[in-house]
Amino acid sequence: MSAALWPITARIAALLNQANGSDQHETAMRLLKVVEEAGEASAGYIGMTGQNPRKGTTHAPEDVADELCDVIIAAAVALHSFTPHAPHRLESKLRAAARRLQSAHAVKER
Repeated sequence: MSAALWPITARIAALLNQANGSDQHETAMRLLKVVEEAGEASAGYIGMTGQNPRKGTTHAPEDVADELCDVIIAAAVALHSFTPHAPHRLESKLRAAARRLQSAHAVKER
């Protein structure tokens, strides 16, 4: 995980709090921003595969990767609205995912 992620997203969240407040509506808007960015990543993939014959191939894998980065950033900013310990919360979830992966791998080997 990038060492810059948490300090920068904390700053973004603080600036958003200052500009827009931090009420329930603002929290919802930050969550919706994650959904918006995920939609842009999906649209990029559709453009990369040329699924829309009217538009053809409009995106490259690098474009999709950039959009996925935007999803991660938006999710990290939103996470600050739900916990004061965003980095620790994600770390905990990552460790839990790793444990599940290990367990699934152990079951497959049996």
